[in-house]
Amino acid sequence: MTDLALPARVRRLRRPGSAGTTVAVVVLAGVVAAALLAPVLWPLDQSAVDLSRTRLAPSADNLAGTDDLGRDVALRSLYGLRVSLLVGAVAALVAAVIGGLVGALAGSVGGWVDRALMRVVDTVAALPHLLLGIFIVAMLRPSLGAVIASIALTHWLSTARIVRSELLSLRNRPFVDAAISGGASRARVLTRHLLPHVLPRLALATTLMVPHAVWHETALSFLGLGLPPHLASIGNMINDGQRSLLTGAWWASIVPGLLLVAATLALAVLTGRWRDRLDPRVRAELQL
Repeated sequence: MTDLALPARVRRLRRPGSAGTTVAVVVLAGVVAAALLAPVLWPLDQSAVDLSRTRLAPSADNLAGTDDLGRDVALRSLYGLRVSLLVGAVAALVAAVIGGLVGALAGSVGGWVDRALMRVVDTVAALPHLLLGIFIVAMLRPSLGAVIASIALTHWLSTARIVRSELLSLRNRPFVDAAISGGASRARVLTRHLLPHVLPRLALATTLMVPHAVWHETALSFLGLGLPPHLASIGNMINDGQRSLLTGAWWASIVPGLLLVAATLALAVLTGRWRDRLDPRVRAELQL
């Protein structure tokens, strides 16, 4: 279903200043601030365990209980979300750089270069992202850098297509012909006249990629291919919490999962709002 097919009541929730946007801003700001400030406000020794406090239910002392090693679930969830957001943001930026370069080269040069690069894009897109990501991490050995490389190398395709399509639609515009007639080189036309028009779309594509990159990192960590098990990571915590579910300690995996959902859903709402503002057709519909 497209945005234009949404009911008017739903479209109104996505207007600037609407309740949905306000709640998303508050949730995202609160969660991100808590995650970023956690090491300063609540220092945590991630290698420390306390077997006398294992699987304690949520209480005033431990708002989200403890895990099977006696570690505070709420605090470790904030540390884990901090890692997930960092990995997602860095991986999205690296993917945007790769996709931007490929799309700019294909859209500006054209011809056999364009066809060859698009065949590469189609080939990579035909492969399952998660399986390809697992292969990349396995080749590089599990680490934070390997996870970032895995996500970036499997998520640049849509950015390349966006940049290429924008350049193809712009390069025949009158202002480009005027610049070429004035003696501007192809490189100058690309950097001074075309890329400024593409950058907003590239920035939007990068922002939309962050929630997906965060979930991809969580999936890799859940499979044991992310950070070392003793370090806080949402995927590691959900994986470790599976054992606690059998004993009734549901909070060990549910709490980090809910925190991840809240952060990524709020980010998705805000990026969707930004996308609507950039699309004149959708923007007109939102004013109805």
